Amino acid sequence: MNYVTAAALSLALVSSAAFAQEPAANGADAMLVGPGITMGTTATMPLKYVEIKDTDIVNSQLIGVEIYNKQNETIGEISDVVIGDGKSVIGIVASVGGFLGLGESYVVIDPASIALANDNGTWKAYVDTSKDDLSKAPKFDYGKLKKQ
Repeated sequence: MNYVTAAALSLALVSSAAFAQEPAANGADAMLVGPGITMGTTATMPLKYVEIKDTDIVNSQLIGVEIYNKQNETIGEISDVVIGDGKSVIGIVASVGGFLGLGESYVVIDPASIALANDNGTWKAYVDTSKDDLSKAPKFDYGKLKKQ
């Protein structure tokens, strides 16, 4: 699933309304241009490339990142990234609770409520909540996703 999500995130960054002969958008600026991923079997825009900056983050760097609260306690882990309508990241799926994969559940966090920091080569995510409150958040069930 990580590769599928990484591919979708990469496609979201690559899609653009610009034509192929225009210069590639750089890093985060690429997300600000164009309509996003087309949902269907035919691409509607010419192929365009994106240059990724060292400061940009790819999905594979986020999966498995531990989530901390203000007390620097580990309260969850990033499991997935949600791309809404093929256009932009609308949610971060976090696994919470459980031990060694047993009894864990998932919640979807608004990306605007997460701070990311690189701590000596290790990415960390920070949120303003407690472990208890995060475990009480509305649950997300992968099994209920509509198959397309």
